[in-house]
Amino acid sequence: MRESEHYRKTSETEVKVRVKLDGSGLADIHTKISFLNHMLKSLSAHSLIDIFVEASGDLSHHIVEDVAICLGEALRKALGDMTSIRRFGYAIVPMDCSLAFAAIDLSNRPYPKIDLKLEGKCIEDMLCEDIYHFLETLANSLRANIHIWVQYGLNDHHKVEAAFKALALSLRQATSIDPLRSGIPSSKGVL
Repeated sequence: MRESEHYRKTSETEVKVRVKLDGSGLADIHTKISFLNHMLKSLSAHSLIDIFVEASGDLSHHIVEDVAICLGEALRKALGDMTSIRRFGYAIVPMDCSLAFAAIDLSNRPYPKIDLKLEGKCIEDMLCEDIYHFLETLANSLRANIHIWVQYGLNDHHKVEAAFKALALSLRQATSIDPLRSGIPSSKGVL
């Protein structure tokens, strides 16, 4: 079974994340940040990865960061040795006025490249800088190349939601089992 959990307790936060890669998109998300909850539910629904998050802490920034760390760690552990996965994923998603692209390589080499073209300082109850920080931290803890860019859009909420949906579809593709592949998806034989 491709399931895992990660628990992190610091003097600032306490976070527990559970994932099931071969799920149906069930999400049970509890942080004090409503917009983060919304984006994680969208990520779960469109990746078909079941995601459970229970997070509390002192500051929103710390919660955002530690949820991203725990989600990345849980996903990485659920992938195991990555035998037979597709490894790469990409998607283009429209959301009303916005168009977002995402590409992912589960390479074991972290590299985030995020361009959301956000114009405001926050969306609902989440600082825009924390949205960038979440995605960058997720790439680092998952040890993946994650490239996300919004080509255009008039509404920051729609830009970010399109980006998370594109990331979700990319994750769904990259983590899926390729029936034609046996072994590690690398010419090196290791990721």
